Amino acid sequence: MEEAVNTVKNAFDATDFGIRAAIDFIAVVVLVSLIYYPKHKNKDFIFTFVLFNVINFMICYLLGSAKIKIGFAFGLFAIFSIIRYRTIVVSIKDMGYFFVCVALGMLNSLASVQDNFKTLIICNVVILLLTFILERLDFIKNENAKEIVYDKITLIKPEFRTELLADLNERTGLKIHRVDVVSIDYLKDVALLKAYFYAKDSENLLPTTVDND
Repeated sequence: MEEAVNTVKNAFDATDFGIRAAIDFIAVVVLVSLIYYPKHKNKDFIFTFVLFNVINFMICYLLGSAKIKIGFAFGLFAIFSIIRYRTIVVSIKDMGYFFVCVALGMLNSLASVQDNFKTLIICNVVILLLTFILERLDFIKNENAKEIVYDKITLIKPEFRTELLADLNERTGLKIHRVDVVSIDYLKDVALLKAYFYAKDSENLLPTTVDND
């Protein structure tokens, strides 16, 4: 029993833990404060990202010190990766940041450091640099879509598509470039359309109903 306790104590290296923790903390701070927040301005997710990263790092490091199999750590990552908050809608990009934070915790706590942390630091830099570049690919257009309850049902015919787009652009103020007809309600004389447009940070600009005054 004493031998097992001594083994665990010897497995915990304070210097190794401190360096790994410093690398992980710097990486997650750069991720959330210099890459995520300037673009999205969401303080609530900063709390989530940092907290999960720190907890995941500590759990994986302590389990690794106790000689737990690496498969258990990947199982832990799988559990964290399917967590979703049911009170709000979490975007795909926010979930992507969440996965990066969890992965950084795993990487920095379990990676081999036989080359004095050089490879570990390089991996962190590559992940952060790649995230920064992908986040700021402004030349790639992001096509947004919104459903619209439309009252001018006569304009949904294919021959009036130009007039339909012009009317939607004028009434919504957005540059809608294509429209799909989802359904038609002849009793209410309205149609459900799906409008597509290119816009930055405009998820809430388009109303769900377009009616005449």
